Amino acid sequence: MNPSSTEPDASTTRGDERPGKAPQAFRTISEVAAELGVPQHVLRFWETRFPMVRPLKRAGGRRYYRPEDIEILRRIRQLLYEEGYTIKGAQKALRAGPSGARDGRPEVTAPAARRTGAGLQLGGQARSRLAAIRDALENLRAMLQRVVS
Repeated sequence: MNPSSTEPDASTTRGDERPGKAPQAFRTISEVAAELGVPQHVLRFWETRFPMVRPLKRAGGRRYYRPEDIEILRRIRQLLYEEGYTIKGAQKALRAGPSGARDGRPEVTAPAARRTGAGLQLGGQARSRLAAIRDALENLRAMLQRVVS
């Protein structure tokens, strides 16, 4: 807490930083893994698949991630885990630019589907696309029923 204020100090309230560590400070792999909620081995794997992620490596191979690396990793995590993209699709989306799209449309093919015990689980973007298609098909069916009736 800032002694002259009743509001908490900004350096201790952000969930993506350790208290007392500057926003532009480099982070270790364990700090980044905890911040993104992924295991360290996943970050190492992503480094092999996404060449734009290049942490500084010190003697002994210890990795230090720049803030830019962390932002790219955050976007990779979003594409893979939240939007359901494949590795290849995420690579294309990242190459397409910061938003991952050109002309407002993603450049990638279909997002990945994950198989769960209850069946197939789609990412948020695929789910919304399918819902739009379903709605269009229901409208067409209703129109056809009116014509036939």
